[in-house]
Amino acid sequence: MISAPAPTASLRFETALVADAMTTGLISCAPETPLRAVAELMTQNRVHAVYVFDYGDEDDETTQLWGLVSDLDVVAAARAGVDERTAGESAVTPLVTVSSDDRLERAAQLMAEKGASHLAVIDPVSKRPVGVLSTLDVARAVCG
Repeated sequence: MISAPAPTASLRFETALVADAMTTGLISCAPETPLRAVAELMTQNRVHAVYVFDYGDEDDETTQLWGLVSDLDVVAAARAGVDERTAGESAVTPLVTVSSDDRLERAAQLMAEKGASHLAVIDPVSKRPVGVLSTLDVARAVCG
């Protein structure tokens, strides 16, 4: 389940935290998922990025966050043969992450430095992903 942040008059870029601007929830797939299926997930859920989790071969239900496939990754693969690619081959790795309690200003700086349009947002306590911060989320806070 995903949800976009509700627009609020009090959201100011200069004082906001990542948690104030991020899109919560996770849409994910396994590394072996065909990239065309990832594009379908994006379309059906109206999102621009899908987490890639490595579920492994063990029964301990432990998953490892592996990467993030963005709409730009799908676009790049469209010309190179989308049907021959998987989520694992297309995912941005290493994954660029930010904590939900980080300042939004710091996250924007990280996006600019890394050339990333999406950051994986990690809960500072559980260390698990809780959402995605996109450039559009930052733009929403800038226009406050």
